[in-house]
Amino acid sequence: MSVVPVLQARGLVKRWGRVTAMDHADFDLMPGEILAVIGDNGAGKSTLIKALTGAVLPDHGEIRLDGKVVNFASPQEARAAGIETVYQNLALSPALSIADNMFLGREIRRKGPLGDWLRMLDKAEMQRIARQKLSELGLMTIQNIGQLVETLSGGQRQGVAIARAAAFGSRVIIMDEPTAALGVKESRRVLDLINDVRRKGLPIVLISHNMPHVFEVADRIHIHRLGRRHCVVDPKAISMSDAVAIMTGAAEPPAAAAA
Repeated sequence: MSVVPVLQARGLVKRWGRVTAMDHADFDLMPGEILAVIGDNGAGKSTLIKALTGAVLPDHGEIRLDGKVVNFASPQEARAAGIETVYQNLALSPALSIADNMFLGREIRRKGPLGDWLRMLDKAEMQRIARQKLSELGLMTIQNIGQLVETLSGGQRQGVAIARAAAFGSRVIIMDEPTAALGVKESRRVLDLINDVRRKGLPIVLISHNMPHVFEVADRIHIHRLGRRHCVVDPKAISMSDAVAIMTGAAEPPAAAAA
């Protein structure tokens, strides 16, 4: 019996004037896997991810979530469907607390008239859930859930962003360069967090230029080139140098891996 991809795209096209950002691009994310997406600058990776998350509307093509056609008109619609994205800039508000950032745009109101009429927030409940989600991912270095995000280290901020995605992403989590601005120790913790999220059954799309990280955690590698999926390779069956050569066009993909 064939497995239905959690998130799938076929024939996505996006043009801006004479520039073709997506040229009949395909995509498949299978249940429970970490799929790395790599490609040279200008290959169209960002446009593909933005199309999958509702930030860009394709001119042509089809996107399916759990086998059903979806047409996300905005990132909010994709989030409502269970697709969470951890952006490279984290999209955190430094002046707010950890708990406030976890629930930014999803605040819980107090029950009864205080919430319904006065729109008062249930701070205690939001702090309880935030602490629970951080603990589930092993982020025990963060003791005070009311701590301002601007006081956290880069790795801790990334952890908050990942915990927020894991808390609300019911179907797919997409991570855009999660270790790009981190040192060795903090990058190690983020890679552990990625594996922790995957163990909870959530499939992950990892966009990264860091090939050692890609080869360490990815189950499959989607190589994007010239606006489309060039091939999908098994990191256990190919070397890093070969993957880079395929990505840059210096080598052809293995026959079995062609898109």
